[in-house]
Amino acid sequence: MELWESFLLGLIQGITEFLPISSSGHLVLGQYFLGLQNNGGITYEIVVHFGSLVSIVLFYRKDVAQLIGSAFALLAKPLLLLSPLKLPKDQLLVFLILISMVPALLVGLFLKSSIESAFESPVWVSVMLLVTGTLLISTKFAPLGRDTLGTKHAFGMGLAQAIAILPGISRSGSTIAIGQHLGLSREECARFSFLMVIPVIAGAMILEMGEIGSSGVAVDIPVLLVGFVTSAVSGYFALSFLIQVIKRFGIHWFALYCYALGLFCLWYFLM
Repeated sequence: MELWESFLLGLIQGITEFLPISSSGHLVLGQYFLGLQNNGGITYEIVVHFGSLVSIVLFYRKDVAQLIGSAFALLAKPLLLLSPLKLPKDQLLVFLILISMVPALLVGLFLKSSIESAFESPVWVSVMLLVTGTLLISTKFAPLGRDTLGTKHAFGMGLAQAIAILPGISRSGSTIAIGQHLGLSREECARFSFLMVIPVIAGAMILEMGEIGSSGVAVDIPVLLVGFVTSAVSGYFALSFLIQVIKRFGIHWFALYCYALGLFCLWYFLM
């Protein structure tokens, strides 16, 4: 992979990670059209996703700082988790993030090889983009959000996050959509959606780096660094843009793009 190709894919990742149009799906399609299938593989995917993680941490830096402090407080008194309803608001948010992680953790442990093979199929991505479009359009008919974030929202959005490991299914789009259907406001869905992914991406990055180190596989550091930086910078601006769109309009308009791209790619790959 050349540096300019890494820059382009990092830009695609940074923009599409936050816009509800599937970053992983766009990376698969981008790699296909650039002739980079199996070049960089899942390692490049993880590194550019880590760039997106940096974007989230910077954008929600006040929330993240509070979460870190609350997490350490819970570590000092872990028995408090047995009575989550009695936890202070910040510590309760840590508990809910832990709940949201369970589905993705199970999928990552038991279906990792199957998921990695799915990253190689642009036809599969095209179909999943249509699924994403349907999820997005469904938010137009979601109830007006009134509920306070609770266990049902965390687990439901966690299930959506686990399913969104499949390329073509937007993680942000599916988690926000499910949250809205469960009664959360659009703004609260977006905030929790991006906070809940922080430990998931961080954990995946740590595991992947451990595998690379133990396997002795050669890694092109400049290529990964360019992808990381580009993803982080573009991701910050994309996240800022999305939050404004969610507040004013909602995410259902992005369905038009997902339908158009999915149908075009199906036509291209199957005709």
